[in-house]
Amino acid sequence: MSETVRSMPLIGEKAPAFTAITTQGDINFPKDYEGKWVILFSHPADFTPVCTTEFMTFASMADDFKALNTELVGLSVDSLYAHIAWLRKIKEIEWKDFKDIEVHFPLIEDIKMDVAKLYGMIQPGQSNTQAVRAVFVVDPKGIIRTILYYPLSMGRNFDELKRIILALQKADKDGVATPADWRPGEDTIVPTAGSCGTAKERMEDKSDDTYCLDWFMCFKREKK
Repeated sequence: MSETVRSMPLIGEKAPAFTAITTQGDINFPKDYEGKWVILFSHPADFTPVCTTEFMTFASMADDFKALNTELVGLSVDSLYAHIAWLRKIKEIEWKDFKDIEVHFPLIEDIKMDVAKLYGMIQPGQSNTQAVRAVFVVDPKGIIRTILYYPLSMGRNFDELKRIILALQKADKDGVATPADWRPGEDTIVPTAGSCGTAKERMEDKSDDTYCLDWFMCFKREKK
């Protein structure tokens, strides 16, 4: 018996294009978002408790992401009418400090699972009828820069999603890498030296801008 070959987009590839009906009208992805960062994320189903907490959190942070030139696009395999009813119900729910929360970003209707399958969001080991909690970070050129997958039972870490955007933007802007647990304002990593000469120069560099722990591990000081 031949095995079903499943494909999914990879980091560094163009985000697969699709058109879809959403709670905010039709979208053409990623074309409609040229020049912006996008967090495309899926959730298993409407009217489920974990997803409800996630949407309340995403909605509360929507302005934070917009300030980072980042748009949010959600997806589940439920119908548009189920989406609308669920989002209306979210507005009535109080949880933690969240109250009267309105979701203004688009939520994709994907009853036929076309988009979910295109992005590898349907994983039979979890469910054949629900999308896992997938996250795709797409840059302003439509390139996939980060992929995260969470099981159905675990809510996402939204501080980390914001940190990912900040780190990717920092890397693009300054041509650097970010170390473990990096936060804005902390030192960054200079790309590894590509030659013996460059490595020697870096180790002998006494400027205030950079410092090396070894020839392959040099940091750029963040100006305060």
